[in-house]
Amino acid sequence: MTTEPTASDTGQTDPATAPEIRTESGTFDGVGGTVVWRAWLPTGTVRGVIDLVHGVAEHSGRYAHVGQRLATQGFAVYALDHIGHGKSTGGKANIGSMEGSADNVATMLSIAEGKHPGVPRFLVAHSLGSLITLYLATRAPIDVSGIVLSAPPLDIPVGNPVQRLLAPILSKLVPDLGMLKLDSSQISRDPAVVSAYDNDPLVYRGALPVRTGAEVLAATDLVKKRLATLTAPLLVLHGTADAVAAPSSSDIVERGVGSKDLTVLRYEGLYHEVFNEPEQDKVLGDVVGWLEKHLTGQ
Repeated sequence: MTTEPTASDTGQTDPATAPEIRTESGTFDGVGGTVVWRAWLPTGTVRGVIDLVHGVAEHSGRYAHVGQRLATQGFAVYALDHIGHGKSTGGKANIGSMEGSADNVATMLSIAEGKHPGVPRFLVAHSLGSLITLYLATRAPIDVSGIVLSAPPLDIPVGNPVQRLLAPILSKLVPDLGMLKLDSSQISRDPAVVSAYDNDPLVYRGALPVRTGAEVLAATDLVKKRLATLTAPLLVLHGTADAVAAPSSSDIVERGVGSKDLTVLRYEGLYHEVFNEPEQDKVLGDVVGWLEKHLTGQ
């Protein structure tokens, strides 16, 4: 594990006067291989712990600005690289299994809690990470003070009927076979974000493996059936121009969850990665405000 001080950049505060944060990194033996994680931590009092869960083909490092922003508000933010992603082991972009991915997220949350016992725990997730989080939270009751989901992919407008039909079979026979390539122009309206994504050596730019596709498709069907069991406080974020995970996905969550504390925020015209859109300060501000209200169960 490494620890080093770093200045935070919240996007709203002068870096010269912004609170300092520190970073850590480490590994654990996860389901499917070695899982690498990183953290953004306040130098002062820790008010809450956040398990930040990234999306498909990317890695936790793309959320440094999110982790830094939340850390300046007193949250200890921990983020793993899924199996097959970032610096974790495994086949490129191959998550192995949804069950194992959910177990690894739970382990990360447990590690974070062990480092900061007695404070509220939260899950903040994007895209595939939102699906993994939904899978985890509907598999069995989960003790958290709140869950934030960005672009939950319960309605995925990709893949033709033949691909969907063959995915479970091919997943067993040739799990690393390329199935579908993501269009990076659909992640953000900010050309700098798209360029950085395309040139990031830890972002997988090939066709997503059929194993990951099959696990995602199976999980969406299962999660939809289990949504009513999710009763934790929930914040859902979605751009109305999301072409990767259809905005109707959040409609499904809104209609189906059992939570009585539910907020759905739809951002007009935003693309898939609402944390990486030009309006990211507004989005992150909404997240911070919601987390603040749920620190004491308000």
